[in-house]
Amino acid sequence: MKKLLSIAAGFALLLVVEYAYAVPSFARQTGLSCNVCHSNPPELTAFGRDFKLRGYLLTAMTPSDKVGTSKSLLLSKYIPLSFMILISNTTFQSNAPSTQNSAVGFPQQLSLFLAGGIASHFGALAQVTYSHSSDTFAMDNTDLRYANETKLGGKELDYGITLNNNPTVSDLWNSTPAWGFPWISSESGVSPIAATLIDGTLGQDVAGAGVYSMWNKHLYAEVSAYRSEHEGGPVPVNGAGFQYNISAAAPYWRVAWQQTMGVNYLEVGTYGMAANSHPNSVTGPVDRYIDPSFDFQFERPFGANLLDAHGTWIHESSNLGGTFAAGGAAVLDHTLNTFRVDSTYHWTSKYSATGALFRTTGTADPLLYASAPTTGSQNGSPETAGYTVQFAWWPAQNVDIDLNYTGYTRFNGASMNYDGANRNASDNNTVYMALWLLF
Repeated sequence: MKKLLSIAAGFALLLVVEYAYAVPSFARQTGLSCNVCHSNPPELTAFGRDFKLRGYLLTAMTPSDKVGTSKSLLLSKYIPLSFMILISNTTFQSNAPSTQNSAVGFPQQLSLFLAGGIASHFGALAQVTYSHSSDTFAMDNTDLRYANETKLGGKELDYGITLNNNPTVSDLWNSTPAWGFPWISSESGVSPIAATLIDGTLGQDVAGAGVYSMWNKHLYAEVSAYRSEHEGGPVPVNGAGFQYNISAAAPYWRVAWQQTMGVNYLEVGTYGMAANSHPNSVTGPVDRYIDPSFDFQFERPFGANLLDAHGTWIHESSNLGGTFAAGGAAVLDHTLNTFRVDSTYHWTSKYSATGALFRTTGTADPLLYASAPTTGSQNGSPETAGYTVQFAWWPAQNVDIDLNYTGYTRFNGASMNYDGANRNASDNNTVYMALWLLF
């Protein structure tokens, strides 16, 4: 009963919010409302995908200032800045030993965005974020783009260059990790013991550059290369204290086909990454990873409403020579598989309901996935599976109130006593409530 009262009180607190009149900088610069580009931020509509493809620019910018006799300075009349505040409360099925339940983030996250046109053919989405859990400001997802267009085979060809700090952050679809569901989530929950390299593991820990193109509005292709940069670490990079230190450069690829069939929209594609990494050093034995992955996105409108679905499957093969030599793994060769699928129904631009399933399986290793209270695996298995149900209400286009329930059927290799300290998978179930403000 106390738990239910705590949940109800937390949710009631989140409902006390004044109407926010300002909108983010993309909308200010373009004069378009948020739902032109987003069905449910950060989900992109067809217009939003095209806007990102073209370098976060709606049209070519017009001169608004001159320096001396130069006519090359093209500035937007709006400063492309916006803010995001995320306030949250997380309630656990069973709180971890010696911790309180109902973890509040006030704020969980505070972000400043430089987002929009910088110059003709050049735009940016750069995010700096304060995190409650680390009590620090740090660079977050960032994508700088040059974009242009020409003709190839008599068909339209959009092309560009991307500079970014997270593999898949440059992608146009919500079926790849950087922008995939859940779009917001708790920082307070217990995280599974294993994740593939491309599934957010390198986010903000690398810097990369690449080229991309969209031919005839159907075929998208991107090739990039990444190096470790270790935000907050020593410069030059020495690798100490960091599990992943990319040797030379790590290639990333993305190929996708999008097709409209009547009112239906479908995207299918592949993406992936390969990397050689020195654990905790920049020399010596390496761990070798390759992550071929597949994805899809489906959309179908029903009048003013919309049904969409996303899915991704990642298969990671690795040879952990460096980790094995350091005594951190009992097995040299590993696989790790992650599958996720989600579907959302949007009622106009006000309400949405989402259901999602997820599962990770892989090679058991009692050293790599060691036993530890709450966070470990008693049997050395990385297997985790569960589901998420989420409801969202947008009283205004820049105000979001979310209620999310995540349940686990297996966690770190088992349903019962997964950590060897009598903690069950369902003990990590969470109720997550969030107030998301963008202005």
